[in-house]
Amino acid sequence: MQNRIMITGAGSGLGREIALRWAREGWRLALADVNEGGLRETLQQVREAGGEGFVQRCDVRDYSQLTALAQACEEKFGGIDVIVNNAGVASGGFFAELSLEDWDWQIAVNLMGVVKGCKAFLPLLERSKGRIINVASMAALMQGPGMSNYNVAKAGVLALSESLLVELRALDVAVHVVCPSFFQTNLLDSFRGPNPAMKAQVGKLLEGSPISAADIAECIHQQVAAGDFLILPHEAGRQAWLLKREAPQRLYDEMAHMADKMRAKAQPR
Repeated sequence: MQNRIMITGAGSGLGREIALRWAREGWRLALADVNEGGLRETLQQVREAGGEGFVQRCDVRDYSQLTALAQACEEKFGGIDVIVNNAGVASGGFFAELSLEDWDWQIAVNLMGVVKGCKAFLPLLERSKGRIINVASMAALMQGPGMSNYNVAKAGVLALSESLLVELRALDVAVHVVCPSFFQTNLLDSFRGPNPAMKAQVGKLLEGSPISAADIAECIHQQVAAGDFLILPHEAGRQAWLLKREAPQRLYDEMAHMADKMRAKAQPR
């Protein structure tokens, strides 16, 4: 392997930490984001960590920008070995409150952005016999209340990854999907939803997490090396996934109770 990796959403948060983890092993990195200032900061840190590469502004909703990024990887690196479809946005709100525009935005970034990233880079990955790492969420497995559009988008990323896992095996292209729970990140910067109280509740969950973006990047690095498909970095997430498989009705009852509590907290006082 020639150690060439592309990461979307690399201007901050988990994308930056993934970049730094691979940079420490001397990889060449193609870093993409809509946040150009954040990208420059990531590239500086990548170089300090022992990596090298380039940055390119890329909105994953625009397929032409992703194909241009793939072309840049071809021109600068001679191809690509790993892609990380990490770019994503946060949203929340009960289904009755969410607008169709909220749905369109969420699906366009969090689901179709991953579809388009895979599509744009697949020809390069077929040639290098590389690998795809898609960042989904525990929301793909545990559809919590007050975030139906986010749940659906992330569940789509999981379904896409499962589809690619079986379709691309014959092409020697490996596939992994990451489903982290809440973790310390700047995801709220992108939050969109009809109820400010919902954003505050999500913020508390993010801040209270015992695991950081750097911890998740390390977990991804280790489990990709081990060849694992479904990567669940959080112990609590692994336990919840086990509960859903063994006693789904119990989980649904707990989620309904959680929805009641969230609705009560969200009421204006």
